[in-house]
Amino acid sequence: MSRPRGGAERLVALADPAMVLVTTVAGTERAGCLVGFHTQCSIDPFRYAIWLSKANHTFRVSLLARHWAVHFLDAADLDLAELFGGRTGDQVDKFAACAWQPHATGVPLLDRCPHRLVVRRVALLDEGSDHVCLVTEPIEVHGTGPAAPMRLSRVAHLSPGHEADARPRPPSERAP
Repeated sequence: MSRPRGGAERLVALADPAMVLVTTVAGTERAGCLVGFHTQCSIDPFRYAIWLSKANHTFRVSLLARHWAVHFLDAADLDLAELFGGRTGDQVDKFAACAWQPHATGVPLLDRCPHRLVVRRVALLDEGSDHVCLVTEPIEVHGTGPAAPMRLSRVAHLSPGHEADARPRPPSERAP
């Protein structure tokens, strides 16, 4: 038997989840990142959960945001995955490097990603790990045709704009 964490990571990787790009806006500040932790989390009412790294610029903007777009990547969207997954909004305006339009809520909608949800915050859950869970409800759904999802195995080579340990630590976790 292997260590629980290492064994769990290998087992979960077998699912090879689809990757999404999450975009949001708070005031005039736009943000977006590549997300592998996301799923439907309720049937009635329909809810969709997105986990955001506390180290990300997108997380900090999300604290003040009310709406997000969840863009379901196509297998051919590697360049977008690299832009939003390998660069940090703390240093780069990712939206200057791709075509997008503002939704009525102000949320950036990426032109190349027709399969997407526009969602509204229901809850933000923080149990103390390196990610927070954003529970949302869809307010718009776009794109219902065929798709070939971008999978985690296709982007596993990317180095994130911030490592998970770059997140701010609560006082209880700081060294004396």
